[in-house]
Amino acid sequence: MNQAVMRLTEEDERGSGRQSSAPEPRYLVVGQIVAPHGVRGEIKVELLTQDPHRFRLLEQVLIGAEDAEPRPWPLEGYRIHKGRALLRLAGCHDRDTAEGLRGLLVQVPIEEAVPLEEGEYYEHQILGLEVYAAGGECLGSIVEILYTGANEVYVVRGPAPGRREILIPAIESVVLEVDLAAGRLTVELPPGL
Repeated sequence: MNQAVMRLTEEDERGSGRQSSAPEPRYLVVGQIVAPHGVRGEIKVELLTQDPHRFRLLEQVLIGAEDAEPRPWPLEGYRIHKGRALLRLAGCHDRDTAEGLRGLLVQVPIEEAVPLEEGEYYEHQILGLEVYAAGGECLGSIVEILYTGANEVYVVRGPAPGRREILIPAIESVVLEVDLAAGRLTVELPPGL
């Protein structure tokens, strides 16, 4: 899953942190191929989406490496097995072909993204936001999102020169406001942070 998490480069970090500086991605990652399943070309996918049944709505998926243009593959079927998706792709009917896809990302066009509930955001919307304490102090910008069992944690790298990192739990009592238009996240830091 770490391979699918977007990370900012040093040059990006020196920018304003505003979302307008980062282009909207063309694709969203919904999974990563971890292994073939069986001998008939089915692929086992680690899910990176909260809606594993989203595959029933898709006629094709895009498969490729994180830094390359993905290739469209018609989707013949899917099923959920032990918390992972098993996908059947057109043209992938043997274990060797499936093995060749190991490690690649399963993506969908941004236009086919599942609509989110109020107060939910995609990773690309949160990464790069400038973080401010409720009192107005700039704490830095979000450079990574960690996924824990209970909630996400935002890794915030402070402004130069110290560039210290702080971990902010993404919970309602801490995150007071997310303003995507301003590229800003306002937080009430818990005692000790």
